[in-house]
Amino acid sequence: MQNRHLLPIITIITLLSLLSGHRSTARAQVPPPDARFGAVEAFWDPGAAAEAGVGWERILFYWSELQPNGPDEWNSHHVPEDWLASAAAAGREVVGLLKHTPAWATDGHYGCGVPRGLELPVDDPGNLWATFVRRTVALYDGRINHWIVWNEPDIAVETYGAEWCGSTEEYYRLLQVAYLAAHQANPDAVIHLAGTTFWHDRDYMRDLMAVAVQDPTGPEHGYYFDVVSLHIYFQTETVPYIVNETRAALAAYGIQKPIWINETNASPDSDPLWPLERPRWRVNLEEQAGFLLQAFSLALASGVERVAVYKWMDAGLPPGGEPFGVLRPDHSRRPAYDAYRLITTYYAGAWGVRERRQPLFYHVTLNRPDQVLHVLWARTATPVTVAVPAQAGEALWVTQSGESQAVQPVGGATPYYQLSLPGARCADEYAGCIIGGTTMLLIETGRGDPGGAWLVAAGNPPPTPLPQPTAPPTTTEPTAEPLLSPTPPATAAPLPEPTTWPSSTPSPIPTPPPIPAPTPAPTSTPRPAPTAAATPSPLPTAAPTSTPASPSASNDPGAFSSLLPVLLLAILFMAAVFIGQVFTRPL
Repeated sequence: MQNRHLLPIITIITLLSLLSGHRSTARAQVPPPDARFGAVEAFWDPGAAAEAGVGWERILFYWSELQPNGPDEWNSHHVPEDWLASAAAAGREVVGLLKHTPAWATDGHYGCGVPRGLELPVDDPGNLWATFVRRTVALYDGRINHWIVWNEPDIAVETYGAEWCGSTEEYYRLLQVAYLAAHQANPDAVIHLAGTTFWHDRDYMRDLMAVAVQDPTGPEHGYYFDVVSLHIYFQTETVPYIVNETRAALAAYGIQKPIWINETNASPDSDPLWPLERPRWRVNLEEQAGFLLQAFSLALASGVERVAVYKWMDAGLPPGGEPFGVLRPDHSRRPAYDAYRLITTYYAGAWGVRERRQPLFYHVTLNRPDQVLHVLWARTATPVTVAVPAQAGEALWVTQSGESQAVQPVGGATPYYQLSLPGARCADEYAGCIIGGTTMLLIETGRGDPGGAWLVAAGNPPPTPLPQPTAPPTTTEPTAEPLLSPTPPATAAPLPEPTTWPSSTPSPIPTPPPIPAPTPAPTSTPRPAPTAAATPSPLPTAAPTSTPASPSASNDPGAFSSLLPVLLLAILFMAAVFIGQVFTRPL
């Protein structure tokens, strides 16, 4: 009798175990973020980074902070362990950047000086750089495999914001030593060239490769680097241009390497919550969001292996500083955050990316499993209507703010979708249309390349215009005058201490216009800012009649999985009642 009373309890425990196992399986099935899409210093708000699907982040490792007073000390607080732990928990890969010479380790300038003993063998204790790299890479072996060697060595010493005060030959030696020392500590180490700005010295990559190919030991070590790093800012269409120029510079010396864009963004100068005055680069919040959608798609189309936004959050930014973050210092989110989520949602897993540049608009096509994604935007201040060839009987149209709507093709035997693209703001007085107009996404079921979009002529519109979703307002302005030849940058005063370095100010350079390369201001022993518990912030939804941007519950396995626990609980309750009645009846 007592055993019969235990049976209902055993049954309930068994069902609870099954339910718990289902939940564990559901968690395990959550796909990891696409490793191609990253953010600089995501650790400042790891909850928002996990929610947005950041796949990798870059963290600065300042030699001058890790060993401020000598080679025998180690400041473990410079890169707190919880930064790495939160990244690992979210499936986010960490890439380290090694830079900034301590005063005790150089005869040159603090921060940018050539390390003492660099010419010595890698195993010689007098080679201070080799000793530091070997110790750092060994300490993080198994957690960090990718290491970037220094930052922006193409900025001339006399230019404000310079980070490397040695020659091109000395940078190659710095790279060579880092490669050898890192592989002594971690044979799986991947060494990246320092990120370059391109516009400060357009010949830098060719000059560096010319030095590399003179090294007889270079070929057996891949010329001591595995990945090329680029920094590209403010002008959407310079992404394919700079990538192609970089690839050509490598090919001129018979070298082929993967290319990463480690930094890209267009910081706003008209955020009402962060006033900023600067002489150029007129960018509003909607343009910053559009820049990310445009630049990331063009990067994929250009064959870039990975791309990251600089930066995740404006942590510690002083009033008047350039606000590059997709998050403000108070953790509030700019529209660029929603654009980044669209990238990690709709660009993830894309392959066969192709760009088509037309005189008045851009069309980038990305293939995903059983889906084709079209990314479109106007290139000039002129609004345009375009026709996109259709493969299915319906598509989802998504604006850059996340609003969505189902659209159907027209055209009979040759169906197509008709889309209206707002004109670009073109507000920069120097370069005009630095960023395209509001970016639109069109997603439909299909495979392969459906062909390029075409302009709908004003006198021959499609027979049935489709409804248009509400897009963020844009201001159409006349196209700017041709870029004037600017004045060369003035010679800076003696190099300031790193704690006073702001983001670099753009220096006008002849056409194509210059791209400023922000230089993050180092802080003494950076610490994570207090982070509130992450509150999910879904993308803006469309009007009630619109089709949601994500699959409906009727055809989404994830939606069914979310209902399964409720069903199991109901079954558990009914089973317990039934078993209780059966086994508690008198025999």
